[in-house]
Amino acid sequence: MKKTQHTRGQGGISESTLPRRGLLGLAAGAPLLVAAREGQAAMPGRIEEQRFARSDVLGKEVRYSVYLPSDYDSSKRAYPIIYMLHGGEAGTDSDWFRFGRLNILLDRLIGEGRIPAAIVVSPNGQRDEANRNNTYYMNDADGAFRWEDMFFNDFMPFVERTYRVIGGRGGRGIGGLSMGGYGALAYSMRHPGAFVGAAALSAAFRTDAQIVTMDQPGYDRRYGKAWGLGLQGEARLNDRYRDYSVLDMVDRLPLANIRSTPFYLDCGAEDRFFDGNAILHQKLRDKNVPHSFMIRPGLHNWDYWRSGSEGALLFLGKLLQQ
Repeated sequence: MKKTQHTRGQGGISESTLPRRGLLGLAAGAPLLVAAREGQAAMPGRIEEQRFARSDVLGKEVRYSVYLPSDYDSSKRAYPIIYMLHGGEAGTDSDWFRFGRLNILLDRLIGEGRIPAAIVVSPNGQRDEANRNNTYYMNDADGAFRWEDMFFNDFMPFVERTYRVIGGRGGRGIGGLSMGGYGALAYSMRHPGAFVGAAALSAAFRTDAQIVTMDQPGYDRRYGKAWGLGLQGEARLNDRYRDYSVLDMVDRLPLANIRSTPFYLDCGAEDRFFDGNAILHQKLRDKNVPHSFMIRPGLHNWDYWRSGSEGALLFLGKLLQQ
């Protein structure tokens, strides 16, 4: 006698005993619920690397990587957009997807309905191929290289013309890690109407004492172009530094600027930037600025950032849904 194998379905239903119409009904509904419970997206989104946006401010093209939701090509609707800024040193635009595997996380969270389907763009924050000096997403002190101006005057308008995005602050979030975490919060404070929320993982906020005592090659590489090359000790704490230090922005900018954007901070307890993040939290708390502050065991590395990316996306996704 031929054995018939029965597969136990939802609610104890044996799928092999259902008529074809019943199977089609399950295919249209129940597997989607199963996929959500198992953390699987129905269809993966698409990553496009080696894309370029022309910048008149910089006089060159700026490379970027972009994540497009699975239904982007088949739908006609507009999507919210999240700008994700990468870290310093050798960081580049593809890092969030190659090392952070952010696309896999996006597929799952979108598939589960926990965040809205969104376009995610990561621009290349390096000044050139040599990458001898970090941009920190700032304008140079001498005005020769203006990354911040490029981002707001050229890059964002280009991206939002090129892709079907929901226009305006309500459809636009920003996030970043390390140098990019600094950029996400600095931009939100300096451009208070730009983003619905800002999420920062292990944001590179240094205290005055850390800036003063930083080794000369380290200072020149990270901040020399933005605040002045070759500066030593207290001379580094000039007006330019005060204008761009997030810890100073909280005190120097109008309070309305600071309160206009909800912030999400997540920093490892053993991270070298923990002090700066903790001080920022205290300042925001004392000024009643809406924000979340997460402390978890961890260092300044991709293990930490991958484990924290879900919380950051859920924070931004909730704001974008509103």
